[in-house]
Amino acid sequence: MTSERRDMTVQPDLSASQGRVAPVRSRRPIYLDMLPPCNAGCPAGENIQEWLRLIKAGQAEAAWRQLVADNPFPAVHGRVCYHPCETACNRKDLDAAVSIHSVERYLGDLAIDNGWQFPKPRRRSGRRVLVVGAGPSGLSAAYHLARLGHEVEIFDAGDLPGGMMRYGIPEYRLPRDVLDAEIDRLRELGVAFRQNSPIKDLLATQAEGRFDAVFVAVGAHISKRVDIPSNDASRVVDAVSFLRDVASGERPVIGRRVAVYGGGNTAMDAARVARRLGAEESVVVYRRAQEHMPAHAEELEGAQTEGVKMNWLRTIKEMHDEDLTVEIMEIDEDGKARGTGRFEKLAADTVILALGQRADTEFLRAIPGMSFHDDVVDVDPHSLMTAVPGIFAGGDAVPSDRTVTIGTGHGKKAARRIDAYLNNEEWVPPLKHPVVTIDQMNLWYFGDHGRRQHEEAEVEQRMEGFGEIVSGLTDEEANFEAQRCLSCGNCFECDGCFGACPEDAVIKLGKGNRYRFDYELCTGCATCYEQCPVHAIEMIPEGGAR
Repeated sequence: MTSERRDMTVQPDLSASQGRVAPVRSRRPIYLDMLPPCNAGCPAGENIQEWLRLIKAGQAEAAWRQLVADNPFPAVHGRVCYHPCETACNRKDLDAAVSIHSVERYLGDLAIDNGWQFPKPRRRSGRRVLVVGAGPSGLSAAYHLARLGHEVEIFDAGDLPGGMMRYGIPEYRLPRDVLDAEIDRLRELGVAFRQNSPIKDLLATQAEGRFDAVFVAVGAHISKRVDIPSNDASRVVDAVSFLRDVASGERPVIGRRVAVYGGGNTAMDAARVARRLGAEESVVVYRRAQEHMPAHAEELEGAQTEGVKMNWLRTIKEMHDEDLTVEIMEIDEDGKARGTGRFEKLAADTVILALGQRADTEFLRAIPGMSFHDDVVDVDPHSLMTAVPGIFAGGDAVPSDRTVTIGTGHGKKAARRIDAYLNNEEWVPPLKHPVVTIDQMNLWYFGDHGRRQHEEAEVEQRMEGFGEIVSGLTDEEANFEAQRCLSCGNCFECDGCFGACPEDAVIKLGKGNRYRFDYELCTGCATCYEQCPVHAIEMIPEGGAR
């Protein structure tokens, strides 16, 4: 008589099993590196995850040097960048994005305080490059070209370098001593500056200076205007000139009531500056609704916090004495603003026009073969070279969004292409890893840790002048924020795979060298893959490429 089985566990049929482990391994784990979304989202191409890792490791100077390998102005960008890296950060879906721009500012300020300098190039190429414009794009290109060993001269129309960083961004957002300190490093690197030197004839200047290549990075300094009938034209000023005058130390008389016409970041800056100059009422007049506004949300919030009022769905028709006539607008079925034929009055002593800017590229139009689209220059999107060999362009001079960080990224990109051009080589960009998404990660590993916030000056204190309104992070806060980084897609040696492997098939290679798999022992059970918090392990079919 056969006895009844009393085992609680049913024995698998190993000859037909499709479970975690089969008689013959059908899959195996591999270590891989993926692209963190913060890195992918940075217009300047910074390796954000790596410099955060170096801060976590207690190597602040190494972190700064890693950062400036891509972006020479961390103290500037930590203040004025709109940080798309944080919008992309996976951690925002866990609790809150890592405050990357705050830590970047911390490193930038730390470098200024400690006098850290860029390393001198190891070789000199003997090649000369002319850069037109000392804004973020031109300065970035000059920096990267100088580090590659080329001799660089910047020709700029302004009294001082910096472009719109100096003459467009108010001091309460970007103190000028911070800007000067980061630009001074370029002088130490050997970049030559020619201020008050607008280019009239580019080809002649290139020939006279024996420049082997040119990078055009002129800013968008020409305000777009509309004709507003007024009995006193002096009371209508453009935002670019207004901000430039204030940045140069002037204090224009604008009266008690100011209307700013436009809805971009420049409009927000002009309205906030007007408040600091004594305007009791500073009103932004915008022809569309808030959701259509091109200004960044934080700029709008900052303006409203400081008492700037918003007048949505209004367009200015005329100015007479102390009154503006504005037409009430509506949004049609196509999403466009159209007039309603209904009007109202708005009191204003001064109107500031902030309707956008144009790039000053007129000096390029005499060059045979140069191609344009409106006010910007057509370039090859891969090389940033214009239709004229050896002349490259970037920043506000080419079709793109106009921000400091995008301009800085253009400068780096152009420098590498110019270097390849000077060496008669073709620039081949390195392949990028796939971007890791939060659903690929195991978030159970990471606890909730609240984001460290900047302290901001009280509104009453802000109105007293142009002092910086946002404070930086302390050492402890910066380190804490760096620790919040999830290391998305890249192994940070947590030992999870090492501890989880039931076959001891994971071999530690020592600190900083990660691990390897012993495939003689590995059964392909995927325990290592399933527990890896950052998706630095993938399972591939047996026989697949390592």
